[in-house]
Amino acid sequence: MSRVFPTVRQVLALDPVRRGAPRLVAGKEGLDRPVRWVHVAEVPDIATLLGGGELVLTTGIGLPADDAGLRAFIGDLAGVGVSGLVVELGRRYLTGVPRVMAAAAGRHGLPLVELRRATPFVRITEAVHALIVDAQLTELRATEEIHQRFTELSVEGAEPDEVIRQAAELSGCPVVLENLSRQVLAYDPAGENAELLLDGWEQHSRRIRPAGRTAYDPDSGWLVTMVGARGEDWGRLLLRWPGGGDLSGPGDSDPSGADDSDLSGVDGVVRGPAAPPTRLTILVERAASTLALGRLIRRDAEGLERQIHRTLLTALLDRSRPVDEVALRARALGLVLDRRHLVGVVVRHRGDDLAGENGAAGDAGTGGDPGLAGGEPGAARLRDLAETVGQALRETNLIGLTSVVDDQAVGVLLALADAAGEERALAAFAAALRRARPETRPTEPAPRRPGGLIVAAGSGVGSLREAGRSLIEARQVAEAARRDRRDLPIFRLPHVGLAGLLHLLRDEPRLQTFVERELGALLAYDARHPREQLLGTLRAYLEQGRNKSAAATAAHLSRPAFYERLARIGRILDVDLDSVDACLSLHVALLALDAIRAP
Repeated sequence: MSRVFPTVRQVLALDPVRRGAPRLVAGKEGLDRPVRWVHVAEVPDIATLLGGGELVLTTGIGLPADDAGLRAFIGDLAGVGVSGLVVELGRRYLTGVPRVMAAAAGRHGLPLVELRRATPFVRITEAVHALIVDAQLTELRATEEIHQRFTELSVEGAEPDEVIRQAAELSGCPVVLENLSRQVLAYDPAGENAELLLDGWEQHSRRIRPAGRTAYDPDSGWLVTMVGARGEDWGRLLLRWPGGGDLSGPGDSDPSGADDSDLSGVDGVVRGPAAPPTRLTILVERAASTLALGRLIRRDAEGLERQIHRTLLTALLDRSRPVDEVALRARALGLVLDRRHLVGVVVRHRGDDLAGENGAAGDAGTGGDPGLAGGEPGAARLRDLAETVGQALRETNLIGLTSVVDDQAVGVLLALADAAGEERALAAFAAALRRARPETRPTEPAPRRPGGLIVAAGSGVGSLREAGRSLIEARQVAEAARRDRRDLPIFRLPHVGLAGLLHLLRDEPRLQTFVERELGALLAYDARHPREQLLGTLRAYLEQGRNKSAAATAAHLSRPAFYERLARIGRILDVDLDSVDACLSLHVALLALDAIRAP
């Protein structure tokens, strides 16, 4: 039931109720039940007319006289889920409710309250219903503000950090955006200690296992929703709801002089864990939608021709347009792509070069999306690189599509007359590129070091339908080459090993999903048992070629202890560690995990 409804405890703290000198007789554990409505009843078969969540008020004049009837009455109320029963003394029961009624209420955990002074029930119903309506209006206004705020952020194309900041401001709670590998992309501690919030985040996050796409995990106190678009999730948004709290404030002092101790702890303060209000669920879902939409938005100020180049290159990369349409539109630009030998090329700066000028090679908050580049110096440098690539194409008389393909790289689809001239054309292009590349910029105190530029080429293809594969391969090779210290004129696929390939795919949700599927259970186990760290045992076993003796030595464990750990790993992951195929899959997942965790 929504948190907009007050609890029994809060109702008993209202002035009209306190004037009746309430005393809790039974069911203290049910005081935090929400009250959906107040119903006055004087007949014993009222349960058939109720729907659950009501606080029932009665004088008892119509209740059964026998013990069995009273037990049945209480059982029926508990069965339909009423929030509590309030009995006014003085008409049917003079000094207190019957013991059998109190015992039955205690067995069912149903709050049973006596009003020891005559109290107009209409005052109670008015006060409770006003509280409910006010809370619902407050919730409605808050929800309206949430929708308006995140609509504005979506229209403005706000950065992820701003979306997270606004979510924390509206909720007053810490908010964290993480990827599928439990790495923090952005966060706002909402005034709390950020170091404490993020300390050991990966292990802590793996213990948060909500049931559903958007759900609250009461064990950890985090409200979680998935973030993604077009059917592909790429992260989680988490909001820490402290639970409990005082929705209405402590009750005012009793003007009648009733002793507060008679309430047996009914003081107007909600205790114990409580689900977050509906507005926070709406907030995290709207924030997640804004983040997903922002990832899809591209904000480039390019000329029309360059935009067409980019549109066509993107269409080849993601197959968003028919190949015939791409060929037709390219021909309209004077570029003949059909019946040509096509080679994808990607040119980029090395990551360490960018780190000094743009803060970091990739912005964790953007997820590496094009159009979400951070500082102006990095964007200006990328524009310079695009101009340099165009100049190199003109100098070598090569034709092809060229455009920025992400926030750090420029892509080219070369159209050659035949395959025989591929190596010669690529060598000429790379040489012209380095000649055309300005060695210094006015803002730089010293020339860049040689080898700071990466030129990567994919495999040549004979049709436009395969051009996307060549471009994707070139982009992957360029990304992996960032870790290669060799100053090769052109990087090709044979220069990239498996570790490099996994490194360039580290932000791919499907790779992160693969890692979670293969190693998630073991990572979760290690998070719960930090002293064991079975992942290191598995790593030693796989790195030693499944040689258990050598692996035990490398892990500094006795062979019996190492064998016992391997058996436990096999049970946790439900795999046969003697299987070559299973171990190969686990080894690839480990390499991928290292790539994902690498800075």
